[in-house]
Amino acid sequence: MKLKQLESLLGTLQQFSNPKIELEQYPTGPHIASRMLYTAENSFGDVTDKVVADFGCGCGTLGLAAALLGAEHVIGLDIDAQSIEIASTNAEDLELDMDFVQCDLRNLGWRGSIVDTVVMNPPFGTRRKGADMDFLSVALKIASQAVYSLHKTTTRDHVKRTALRDYNAKSAEVLCELRYDVPQLYKFHKKKEVDIAVDLWRFVPRGV
Repeated sequence: MKLKQLESLLGTLQQFSNPKIELEQYPTGPHIASRMLYTAENSFGDVTDKVVADFGCGCGTLGLAAALLGAEHVIGLDIDAQSIEIASTNAEDLELDMDFVQCDLRNLGWRGSIVDTVVMNPPFGTRRKGADMDFLSVALKIASQAVYSLHKTTTRDHVKRTALRDYNAKSAEVLCELRYDVPQLYKFHKKKEVDIAVDLWRFVPRGV
């Protein structure tokens, strides 16, 4: 599948109607999502015929992108039942198979390398400090091949140091810096849209 076609299909997905600020629910736009998964597959071979988990799947954008690129099996995990409903509807609309698990990732009981690749756009940690790193810690425990994740560029040094020193990552590489458009979703947003600089990371767990 070509990048433009992937981005176009992701652009049809239903998004949050009532996002929850405490969960930092922001949609992952089709531009970023398509490039993230396209890079994972075409540069590293981490998607097609792989078992992929979408952490904090929200409306399912990253997981469904993986399914469109030929992942063998995709699992979306989210703490929010409403998000899983929307993601499930999106999967049906695209006629794709994707399994969903409602859970708090911090309590995920999986042990060992359950999946090949984890993809995620975690909370940036502005509401609950360290939320993004909680996601990364769990992802590196269960991925056998790679973890792809978005983190604010301002946290780059901290993310790299923590992943390598504390989370058992063999490597932590910023693939590119992207502009993340945060739409005016919440009352405290003064501007129609805010640009945040984010890094697209690829982490490889130790033992690979």
